Amino acid sequence: MTNTKPGRLTNLGEVEQAVMDFIWTHGPSTSEACREGLAASRPMKDSTIRTVLRRLEEKGFLTHKIEGRTFIYRASHARAKVAVRAVKNIIDRFCSGSAEELVLGMVDNAVLDRKQLEQLARKIAARANTPQKGD
Repeated sequence: MTNTKPGRLTNLGEVEQAVMDFIWTHGPSTSEACREGLAASRPMKDSTIRTVLRRLEEKGFLTHKIEGRTFIYRASHARAKVAVRAVKNIIDRFCSGSAEELVLGMVDNAVLDRKQLEQLARKIAARANTPQKGD
């Protein structure tokens, strides 16, 4: 049995982010595997990790399947896809939909420097010359 109820991706809290990082790194996991894997940095009770996993599923970040009586949680989307959505949300909310405004703001505030921008430009140019999926 698999639960694939789609949810709306929203912001992640600190504990939710830690759980997602664990699942993105380790792949499909049980609540117990998550709890044990995070114990050193974020000790949680069994009921707490189950609540966090359920909320992540409600938010659309996770799905689960049931094996016997055990829920196995897996990420609904790759980390990169979630990051792109988060950045797109920032661009829409704070930069009037302008990616250029965001990048210029990152340069102005020393988040990106000239060398990093040049590396990005080279990578973008290389991708523009490479056939993409579906081409």
